[in-house]
Amino acid sequence: MSGHSKWSTIKRKKGAADAKRGKVFTKIIKEISLAARLGGGDPDGNPRLRAAILAAKNENMPKDNIDRAIKKGVGAAEGGVNFEELTYEGYGPGGVAVLVEVMTDNKQRTVAEIRHIFSKSGGNLGENGCVAWIFEKRGSISIDKKVIDEEKLMELALEAGADDVRDEGDEFMIVTDVSSFEDVRKVVEEQGIAYLEAKITMIPQNEVKLDAGKAESMLRMMEKLEDNDDVQNVYANFDIDDEIMEKLNVD
Repeated sequence: MSGHSKWSTIKRKKGAADAKRGKVFTKIIKEISLAARLGGGDPDGNPRLRAAILAAKNENMPKDNIDRAIKKGVGAAEGGVNFEELTYEGYGPGGVAVLVEVMTDNKQRTVAEIRHIFSKSGGNLGENGCVAWIFEKRGSISIDKKVIDEEKLMELALEAGADDVRDEGDEFMIVTDVSSFEDVRKVVEEQGIAYLEAKITMIPQNEVKLDAGKAESMLRMMEKLEDNDDVQNVYANFDIDDEIMEKLNVD
């Protein structure tokens, strides 16, 4: 199971906790509002808004919240408060590449907070472009192995336009091109196959294996970044053996 998938699993479990749900909703609402501001409030003509609404539905966000976020975004386009999208790059413990996507109304505050998290975690914030080349924007659909046989899923996914189906421990991950993501997701849904998560993400092309000490520091760093109110997404290319994950009692 790759480090990318491990962190996705950890995030899903954390997001399911009621204590975290408010923070998850806040991040999705910001994304919906910005998507509506940039591309309009009609999801049929705005792929980014469609993806944000899908993420909201996956988290069981009430329809009223989604509609309010869209209206807020359309209003912002007409002169309301605007958020700025920024990406920070750097290195975590063990030389792990880290990509942080933020949405902020105060760039100076945000960069100071992100830099502090990096330095306190044994990493360092780098220049633009220092690690971005390691990551590739892809569609990702995660499915519990109990739901479907691998051969059947492979046949269905590839026929729908997916690039690959990967074995990720307890789950399969369908990997798609960004342009074919929605078509593949619809086919999966129409076939009645329940998925754990479906999103556009950044997948690393290589990974850095961490020992127990570095692994613990890396996971703490990821949690601190994810908990920052301005951070929307964090991607990293670490890999941690399952035995170490169990010892760290990460669930």
